Order: sequence, then C-alpha cells, then structure tokens
Amino acid sequence: MLDETDDIHPLFSGAPKTTEFRKLRKRIVRQTREAIEQYSMIEPGGKWLVCLSGGKDSYTLLAVLHELQWRGLLPIDILACNLDQGQPGFPATVLPEFLENRKVPHRIEYQDTYSVVMDKIPQGRTFCALCSRLRRGILYRIAREEGCTAIVLGHHRDDILETFFMNLFHGGRLATMPPKLLNEEGDLFVYRPLAHVAEVDCERFAKALNYPIIPCDLCGSQDGLQRQQVKKILDSWEANSPGRRQVMFRSLMNARPSHLLDPKLFDFVNLSRSKKEQIEADSNAPPLLN
Repeated sequence: MLDETDDIHPLFSGAPKTTEFRKLRKRIVRQTREAIEQYSMIEPGGKWLVCLSGGKDSYTLLAVLHELQWRGLLPIDILACNLDQGQPGFPATVLPEFLENRKVPHRIEYQDTYSVVMDKIPQGRTFCALCSRLRRGILYRIAREEGCTAIVLGHHRDDILETFFMNLFHGGRLATMPPKLLNEEGDLFVYRPLAHVAEVDCERFAKALNYPIIPCDLCGSQDGLQRQQVKKILDSWEANSPGRRQVMFRSLMNARPSHLLDPKLFDFVNLSRSKKEQIEADSNAPPLLN
C-alpha cells in the first residue's frame, strides 16, 4: 500500500507518520503475510468473512488484510461482519458507522445470544464456552449465506499461547487454536492470520489509528477466568525473561512426537534399532560379569 495521502485505504486515514509506526505496521503486515503463506490460506475464488468484534485485535486484522488486498498480495474478497449479541449497553452504532465511513463491505447481524447465555449459565460460572459456541454457529450460517469460503478470526500469538497452557493446565492435553482449521461439515475453513502477531503490537496499532475500541463486558467483567490466570503467569515469565513468549510460541511449531508420550502420534511399539545401531550399542556395552 502506498503512503501518499491520496492513495491509502480509508482504514489507514490519520495514520501516524512516525518511523516507529511504520516499523510496527510493516512488522504486522509481514507476520500476517507469513502466516497466510505458511498455512496455505489463499485459495482461488476465495471469499473471507472477517469477524469484527470491535476489539483491538479484530480492527488490526481488518486493516492488515485490506492492506494486503490493496497491494495485490491477497487475491480474495473480504466481507467484514459484526455480530451484535444483544448485550446491554453495547454501542450498536459504532461499528456500522466505522465501516460505512471507511467504505468497507460489511454485514451487521443481530442475535440475542446474551439472554440465552444468562439463562443457561449458573451464577458464578464463566460464559465464554457457551457464548463462543453460539457465536460460531451463527457465523457459520452467515458465511454460507454470503457464499464465503472461510471465517477469519483475530486471534493473535498470545491467544494461541494462552490456549495451549489452558489445555495443558486444565484440559490434560497438548493442543491450541490452529491457524487453519476445517469445520466439522467440511465446507468452511477457519483462519487466524494474526497467529504470529504479538498482542502488544495489535494494541499499539489500534491505538495509533484511534480505532473505536468496544470492550467485551460480558466475559471480561468476570473475575478469576482461567485465561486471565494464565495471562498473569505468562506476564510474570516475560517480565523475568523478556522474549520468553516468543520462544514458547516457536516450540508450538517444533513438535517432536518421538520425544513425547503419545503412542497415537509415534509408533513406540514397532520402534527398533537398525543393524548398525545394534552393533554400535553392543560394542559400547560394558563387559558381562562371569
């Protein structure tokens, strides 16, 4: 994307001219492009339903995808979508006005999932799991109605890392949110192009462009959430050893099944030494006692 005043996407109007912001923007765009290419997210004739919550991450996602599209590096159609879940106090006019003013193709969907969640979840329990399932089902429907091939979410590096540790600490499994996922029906992909982008960069980016951030008061207002607990742990590790998050994230791309304990991933039963390895092992063995 060119940076001249008359030749930028409206999503970047008012962007700072500082060297610091240019470096930030370049880094996020590069990391997003790397994830898109590494996980083969582009398919001919693709159309992406880009989910916009009003948070810093989804704003960053929307802007960066439009920049890549502007540059000719993302040959797909983009449709922004916001799901108004009927949450009391939600500023329903903010996102429609934002998208219209910036000439972004979009769809606003109203579904009162808030009442369902409040009715089904006992007091003191977290809302996230049910809220997420309801939201995902509605987004799948919208994507099919709009002829989309993928749902695109704004989860970043830190979300993926936190989910890994939540599964490790509470779920008893090594798993996280993958950058590319095929839904159970097999007709829609779920993409996370910000998989390599740090949360702090999303925050700086959205703040620099003065995007109208809408907080999620439904789950964000609950104390003691597992994700918040994990975030505090990772924050403390990062404070004691800067760069720790990135090192841990790289480990998710460097799995060694033979050095774990899952027999479904590695055939321990039929593991055997070659003749050469057997000879070397025998020659190095201590002598037998008589």
